[in-house]
Amino acid sequence: MPPLNSLRAFEAAARHESFAKAADELGVTPAAVSHQVKSLEAWLGSPLFVRHAQGLHLTEAGRAAIPAFSTAFDALGLAVQELRIWAPKSQVSIAALPSIAQLWLAPRLPALRAALPALRPSIHALEEPPDFRREPFDLAIFLTRQRAGGSRSFKLCDDVLFPVCTPGLAAQLKTPADLASQLLLWDTTWTGDWNLWFDSVGMKGPSIDAGSEFSLYSLALQAAIDGAGVLMGHEVLVSRALASGALVAPFSQRVQSGLSLEVLAPDRPPAQAAQMIEWLLSQAELTSSG
Repeated sequence: MPPLNSLRAFEAAARHESFAKAADELGVTPAAVSHQVKSLEAWLGSPLFVRHAQGLHLTEAGRAAIPAFSTAFDALGLAVQELRIWAPKSQVSIAALPSIAQLWLAPRLPALRAALPALRPSIHALEEPPDFRREPFDLAIFLTRQRAGGSRSFKLCDDVLFPVCTPGLAAQLKTPADLASQLLLWDTTWTGDWNLWFDSVGMKGPSIDAGSEFSLYSLALQAAIDGAGVLMGHEVLVSRALASGALVAPFSQRVQSGLSLEVLAPDRPPAQAAQMIEWLLSQAELTSSG
């Protein structure tokens, strides 16, 4: 048998058609993935990829082999999940969108620890939901439309959009048309938010190109708190700033983004993760009933 690392590198590179993306998934460098693939090709005596400036393409041999390899590694991942179920530990490994981790999950950790003192949450910021068949997370929290690979989903709430700003700025805004004179703030993850909201109020808004974009929603939120402009608020992310009075919603119009805040988990989550999911769902029910 060729080395397992070579097989893993090939399967990931073939699935992504990219050494760089495979390297991100496997936690190694692109050069290491390329080396492992070349090692496998040398063992096989035949190329598995056609390499060119625009990226990678599988050869016929590689294309024929990849379904069986993907199935095998999915099965291996599920077997590892089974081991984790039978080897319970207090730590719960959580993947979350950076904005969710900072603005939604972190403020809830004291209450979580008080309710479930035996659990030790370990939080990891990711841009995309993990594939539980491949990545060793116990659960994930994301604003999403789609389930992660090999997962179950538990909806906490819908994602609701509306502009937010400081009380001082809000005093200058009588109608949505007044936003044309303000600096609009937005997150690069959700470039269509402003257009979606303007469509909902029946007007064509100013181009967001004239506004300020942020790669982290928390930075955009802080800019809004500092009075730099008007932010398109995601209710789950701005609720604390609204509750404190640092920000207000100058208009009553709200629109659903089509996303929802969801807890994602393996099909058979460990007992500790299941306890945390149950607690999160109970908190969501309290919020909605209140």
